[in-house]
Amino acid sequence: MIELLQYQFMQRALLAAFVTGLAAPVIGTYLVQRRLALLGDGLGHVAVTGVALGLLTGVAPTWTAVVVAVLGAIAIEVIRERGHTSGDLALALLFYGGLAGGVMITGLAGQTGAKLQQYLFGSITSISRADLWFTLGLAAVILLLGLGLLPQLFTVSQDEDFARVAGLNVRAYNLLVAVLAAVTVTVAMRTVGLLLVSALMIVPVAASQQLARSFRATVAGAVVVGAGAGVGGLLVSAYLSTSHDLTVAPGPAIVLLALACFVATWPVGALLRRRARLRRPFPAVEAEEHAATHQVCDEQHAHEHGPDCGHPAVPHGDHVDYVHDGHRHAVHGRHYDEH
Repeated sequence: MIELLQYQFMQRALLAAFVTGLAAPVIGTYLVQRRLALLGDGLGHVAVTGVALGLLTGVAPTWTAVVVAVLGAIAIEVIRERGHTSGDLALALLFYGGLAGGVMITGLAGQTGAKLQQYLFGSITSISRADLWFTLGLAAVILLLGLGLLPQLFTVSQDEDFARVAGLNVRAYNLLVAVLAAVTVTVAMRTVGLLLVSALMIVPVAASQQLARSFRATVAGAVVVGAGAGVGGLLVSAYLSTSHDLTVAPGPAIVLLALACFVATWPVGALLRRRARLRRPFPAVEAEEHAATHQVCDEQHAHEHGPDCGHPAVPHGDHVDYVHDGHRHAVHGRHYDEH
């Protein structure tokens, strides 16, 4: 395994996997915020047509894929904004039209399905020096704009009406997110493939959301998971292929490792959310409803609550509740309320 890392093709693959894992979740976070998690899939299918056009014309497929994916992103954003059709229907048109057009044009170019497959499922170990520089350049643009414009992009993704009132050009920022998503698809094309690119954009975000409690923390966590999954998946694939003589493609290994991160963080996130609900004071509008659920116990409580009792304290109206045994205790004189 160590000897394999000495080869230049493996070094290029590791660097490409790392920067792709950094860039893809940044834009994926905005897509999740806008409830457009499947946009990456749609753009990935459109990029298939771009790859096929490159094979047909003799131009580098990565460049034609960028152009076609960006045009597709602009088209779907215009359709979504003007409301001519629903976002789901527009995505479906991208799915089917892009994939069908790509397969047909590949046949017209006289290429076999094997040539197209390295773009559909990734071929990171065969990435050339020119492709690596291409990937690094686009990833730098994604990180620069995605992180540098984080406050504006978050505001537009969270609440477009508020963004307009704040004086932001909502249309321009929405187009920017769509274009950056298209660029991200082409960046990850050689790493995980066009059919799995959306997973690298979305799954790290889903894993990070289990533990993060702010948008910035979600972005930071998603970047860590994405980069770790990119490098880790490639190393796992190389280890299984060399040490155990198993054929494991890097792209699926990267995605499955990201999914494993989500599975590992979900129980922790569920526990943290439950604890947050227990700590949250009752809304004022529900005060009367919760008052009806209070139980007054005159029996002596086995545990005396106070500032040093070790149980979480939750301010509630004119008193303090203590979280204990799955519910709250509120000490009132010689008795306590339980709810």
